[in-house]
Amino acid sequence: MSKIHFENLKSMYAAAPINEFYRPKLEIAEGSATIEIQLSEKLHHAAGAVHGSVYFKMLDDAAFFAANSLEEQYFVLTTSFTTYITRPVSEGSMKAIGKVVNSNKSQFIAESVVYNSEGREIGRGSGIFVRGKLPLNEAKGYANLTKGS
Repeated sequence: MSKIHFENLKSMYAAAPINEFYRPKLEIAEGSATIEIQLSEKLHHAAGAVHGSVYFKMLDDAAFFAANSLEEQYFVLTTSFTTYITRPVSEGSMKAIGKVVNSNKSQFIAESVVYNSEGREIGRGSGIFVRGKLPLNEAKGYANLTKGS
């Protein structure tokens, strides 16, 4: 996989309107991705801890980009994702690490784990991802750079 592909994926992630709210940081390598966000009260539910949707987003995004790191032509799609929230968190940061554990012609299976600021596991998940029909070079923010650019 090319480093340009990874940079294009990072650009695509930054261009997603939802990430204006979360302000995540993304790092990508072949078959893996790491996402980190800083926590604030705007991410809390009424009991003062981070809402489960934030766990899901972190876990799904890390697994998604691990999968899309292996696919240079098409935007991949999450077809199913199971999330386990194992510990509440309310401050600091969340860091999710996703890895592809299996892939074939039709799908990718990826797992992810999310950690708190102290490096303690606070959730995990796994998902199935498939190649979509949208070419990556048509996805918002995917810069479609080439080696010659």
